[in-house]
Amino acid sequence: MMPTVTESFNPRLEAMQPSATLAMTARAAERRRAGHPVIGLSAGEPDFDTPAPVREAAIAAIREGFTHYTDNKGTPELRDAIARKLLADNGLEYDPGQIICSNGAKQSVMQAVTVLCRPGDEVVIPAPYWVSYPEMVRFSGGNPIVVTTGVASDWKMSPEQLEAAITDRTRLVILCSPSNPTGSVYTRSEMAALVEVLERHEHVYVISDEIYEHLVYGVEHVSIASWASIKDRTITVNGFSKAWAMTGWRLGYMAARPDIVQAASKLQGQYTSGPCSISQRAGIAALNMSSGPIDEMVKAFRHRRDVTLAGLRTIPDLVCPEPEGAFYLFPDVGAYLGARTEEGTVVDSTEALCFYLLEAYDVALVPGSAFGGHRGIRLSYAASLENLGTAVERMVRAFDALDHA
Repeated sequence: MMPTVTESFNPRLEAMQPSATLAMTARAAERRRAGHPVIGLSAGEPDFDTPAPVREAAIAAIREGFTHYTDNKGTPELRDAIARKLLADNGLEYDPGQIICSNGAKQSVMQAVTVLCRPGDEVVIPAPYWVSYPEMVRFSGGNPIVVTTGVASDWKMSPEQLEAAITDRTRLVILCSPSNPTGSVYTRSEMAALVEVLERHEHVYVISDEIYEHLVYGVEHVSIASWASIKDRTITVNGFSKAWAMTGWRLGYMAARPDIVQAASKLQGQYTSGPCSISQRAGIAALNMSSGPIDEMVKAFRHRRDVTLAGLRTIPDLVCPEPEGAFYLFPDVGAYLGARTEEGTVVDSTEALCFYLLEAYDVALVPGSAFGGHRGIRLSYAASLENLGTAVERMVRAFDALDHA
């Protein structure tokens, strides 16, 4: 008997879950094409243009014919610029040889997981988490160990929780601060408490995803690699997508111990080779430009956060901490799970709640279950104030229509 097409696929691929954010975005687009006035707040993408100096540097690179392969790790000029940035912004001293540039921070995270995670290894991931972390771990043969957090801790993992999650089989901890999907930011003292735990477990590495580093609101961003005691066990991942509104340019990087970077370079050399030459020139311009455009974007996001959060807090029994970074709100909607719609349908999960909001009120959000936060929903405020205002009005009506007594 001939195997079916799906039976011939890699079983690890078969076990991989599709991205819930992309699925919701696609469903919203489908409804929009059908004529529904859908407001999409599901995508994690700045709605600003890439700054002019970055665009101009890319155009100049094309005109100069800088259109060929670069070094697998990225051009020396870009890695030099990243090394200067890490020292100036984060207090992290890395030689350019300890940096590898990839096609987005997502590829950098995946390569770090693939290099370090051996079959059967455990990887500690605080939840809510970015949707791709557990899937990357499983595809690499590891086992995600999810640590559940809640609104009481602003969705942040405590040192006690980290200690309890670590075993002899633990290989990695993945941290994301500022967080996608919650917007939570670990303070220096909170990060120090996690470091104190990690110092007792020398077999554990850390992947620190800092892609939202510049999108913070009145608080300090702290890099965990700034603690010398665990720097050699930390892989710092960052990129250009969020702060410079360069999502489509696909440019990220990781900085780590030389042997880890060399292993990642070996992997990248077989998968993709180095990132786009044009994007790399643009990245140099981004790191060398003034912070003015970033400051303006952060100011706008902070205002949108405040307006949207105030609106959501008018919904009874909905609890939402004030996020200090990124551009997401992650309200706890647990009080509404089990509620009934006007048609009598039971809203028994965050997926059901999000489809109710989409199908009945044309607001596209992402269910918290996709992020391991089964009581929450993710709302991106990377949208216009007008759309945010309309979306919140619809959500207020939607929740009011639910019978959750």
